[in-house]
Amino acid sequence: MASPIRILLQTTIPGTEDDWNISRFSMVSDYLAGLTDEDGAPLCEVTARDRTTPGSPDPILSTIDHSDFDELWLFAVDGGDGLDPGDCAAIGRFRESGRGLLVTRDHMDLGSSVCTLDGVGAAHFFHSAHLDPDPTRRVIDDRETGYILWPNYHSGANGDFQQVSVVDPPHPVLRDPEAPNGLIRYFPSHPHEGAVDAPAGDPTARVIATGVSKVSGRSFNLAVAFEPRRNGGPAIAQSTFHHFADYNWDPNKGCPSFVSELPGDGLAHSPEAQASIRTYVRNVALWLAGRPTGDGLRLQEKLDEALEESFPASDPAAIG
Repeated sequence: MASPIRILLQTTIPGTEDDWNISRFSMVSDYLAGLTDEDGAPLCEVTARDRTTPGSPDPILSTIDHSDFDELWLFAVDGGDGLDPGDCAAIGRFRESGRGLLVTRDHMDLGSSVCTLDGVGAAHFFHSAHLDPDPTRRVIDDRETGYILWPNYHSGANGDFQQVSVVDPPHPVLRDPEAPNGLIRYFPSHPHEGAVDAPAGDPTARVIATGVSKVSGRSFNLAVAFEPRRNGGPAIAQSTFHHFADYNWDPNKGCPSFVSELPGDGLAHSPEAQASIRTYVRNVALWLAGRPTGDGLRLQEKLDEALEESFPASDPAAIG
């Protein structure tokens, strides 16, 4: 029996009540913690926390390379100062050791402290730091919230969902055996998503999913995957942390007082979209841990069953 996947869900701000602190990601935390494997054992062991000691190295992030975590899901919700150089260096060593990393941010400069992360940081573009190399994309998309500038792709209201276009060949995290086409179809929507792309010159990285702005009709990237390599574990750069926030999964969970847009309720009325989003989260957890996902997971289970039937544990021939 495989041991549980040890996942750290981490924000880049202290636990400020009226902000995107870690308690606002409780639904994804609870979902991951409630997953079980084929034997009914917990699939994941989840730790969820905010950063501490702003302005100095975080005691967990700055030593994460010495921890027993298998994955780090980093929700960059800061205004640009959320990561200390010591944090970034340790996160880099964490991934170099072969462990998994998900890094997500939001519009404009929200979460721009991730720019200093080696590799995955290069996939994130902001308004004032690490600008999108395509100047035609340095334009306002969402015009509903005037003080939020580019990048701010409008994929829909918080609480609604958006259609996902899967880039060929479909990545394992986007496999969904229960969907009609076998692929993830929906993500939560958000009025102003950030910008991500595969860093130029990195052959391990590629865009795996795109969305379409409901304002301009322009396509934009939702997720970039970094394949594992000899000196680096798997990683994903995501366009917005709102794909994982309680408020986007269920607006009744509430939001910080500075959120002014009216929410939708489309996701609450779509079991298919809810299932798609949860399947994606499960797939990410498995893939970042180097375990099979989607169709691959079912294939592996069938192979294991066939092997067990051919060489039952009580059969002396099964003992090497």
